Amino acid sequence: MFPYFIMLIFCGIPLFFMELSFGQFASQGCLGVWRISPMFKGVGYGMMVVSTYIGIYYNVVICIAFYYFFSSMTHVLPWAYCDNPWNTPDCAGVLDASNLTNGSRPATPPGSLSHLLNHSLQRTSPSEEYWRLYVLKLSDDIGNFGEVRLPLLGCLGVSWVVVFLCLIRGVKSSGKVVYFTATFPYVVLTILFVRGVTLEGAFTGIMYYLTPQWDKILEAKVWGDAASQIFYSLGCAWGGLITMASYNKFHNNCYRDSIIISITNCATSVYAGFVIFSILGFMANHLGVDVSRVADHGPGLAFVAYPEALTLLPISPLWSLLFFFMLILLGLGTQFCLLETLVTAIVDEVGNEWILQKKTYVTLGVAVAGFLLGIPLTSQAGIYWLLLMDNYAASFSLVIISCIMCVSIMYIYGHRNYFQDIQMMLGFPPPLFFQICWRFVSPAIIFFILIFTVIQYRPITYNHYQYPGWAVAIGFLMALSSVICIPLYALFQLCRTDGDTLLQRLKNATKPSRDWGPALLEHQTGRYAPAIPPSPEDGLEVQPLHPDKAQIPMVGSNGSSRLQDSRI
Repeated sequence: MFPYFIMLIFCGIPLFFMELSFGQFASQGCLGVWRISPMFKGVGYGMMVVSTYIGIYYNVVICIAFYYFFSSMTHVLPWAYCDNPWNTPDCAGVLDASNLTNGSRPATPPGSLSHLLNHSLQRTSPSEEYWRLYVLKLSDDIGNFGEVRLPLLGCLGVSWVVVFLCLIRGVKSSGKVVYFTATFPYVVLTILFVRGVTLEGAFTGIMYYLTPQWDKILEAKVWGDAASQIFYSLGCAWGGLITMASYNKFHNNCYRDSIIISITNCATSVYAGFVIFSILGFMANHLGVDVSRVADHGPGLAFVAYPEALTLLPISPLWSLLFFFMLILLGLGTQFCLLETLVTAIVDEVGNEWILQKKTYVTLGVAVAGFLLGIPLTSQAGIYWLLLMDNYAASFSLVIISCIMCVSIMYIYGHRNYFQDIQMMLGFPPPLFFQICWRFVSPAIIFFILIFTVIQYRPITYNHYQYPGWAVAIGFLMALSSVICIPLYALFQLCRTDGDTLLQRLKNATKPSRDWGPALLEHQTGRYAPAIPPSPEDGLEVQPLHPDKAQIPMVGSNGSSRLQDSRI
């Protein structure tokens, strides 16, 4: 938690503000904003690649949540007991200590359950066997795809249809849907929190959550995980912040928004920790074991440990329905942003009249492609690939992209120029703290975390499964595929830029394009003021390039209704 807050203050909030101000000033998506320095447009392509990877596997997580949601519509949760066809002799249900192993062993007194758990029995819970043997039908190797799990495939189709329908009219439709998907999880969290803290043993779980383990603070992985979590939860370096900010009114106070959203977001994460660990503490108390024995990470927490704890509550199907409905809503909120980022980047980049009018078809095409690419993740080896993408495709590549974005804006475009742009937009320059973070602190922290993460690197594992070398190599290729966009596009831009010498080409490729600046003519003041004002005789017609960014009502991040800027 200590590294988490350090990363929030010195990296999360400053970078969040930078991306919001960047997109809002230019009213462009993650590709169009790089008119600020065309040579670094590869950063925008890198953001698109990261968003593509995350969009593919994130919807698979949502589809599994859909599957558990539908499975919870029953009187008895299917992962509550060990009397199902898929259970093994090692299954030990927490609800009935006298029926530990499906009747294959003699009845065991309840008091000896913890004794059995702490010794050689190697208990597997019914929720773990339901997850591994029934939902996933997990294969023994990442290369052994087996069959596609049709129930998961159907749920994947449902999740993509829901995402498409919510984005069918772009931000006009998703903005309304987000009112529900962003607020209702707080209601569910509060209900689960009140229920959790009233359970016996909840305090033990909460103390485990809050007690520092100071020996861990010297591990680079802890700091790397904290950075990844901040980048992941705030959405830094995905391109989504730039995209959504591009729909803001030009003079919108994005500084205030970035402070409120960042703090609220991280406070929600901490609040969710209380909800999770109060239930896990109750479960540990019920089993007579330490909280660390029931705590899990990754999908194991959401689909094994927590569902098992829910079986111990009265009316457990109701709590399970609420929990997985909350997961679905949280996932959809993220997925909307990812898909809108890709669609906006494509539409802004092509920019002709046809694609502007057919944006719905672009959204449909991206959704269909995402569904097709997600099909292998619903196979019996799908969870291996999902974790591989999660660990490599969107981890240290995010911090590299953010670091290069910071350096290019502060040192190539120039910090004084950018501070003047923000002052022109907001009416005041960025506070001194942000100026220092953008120029020195944030890039330095990111760089050192990256170095130490490489030094302390350990290959990925899933439970006791060790990923083979070829799978780890694919993971590194996925990570590099987003980062490699930056030097490749820089070389491409250098080759096509005019100049007699390499130095001259470098200067021309890094200086802002002629069309860099505020989108609307009324905001082009100071050094962005046109030399010769256009006259009607010139035959110039002013029209919005993007229908969604024309003059339409839009609810911004601070909840107030406003008019969006149109672009020339």
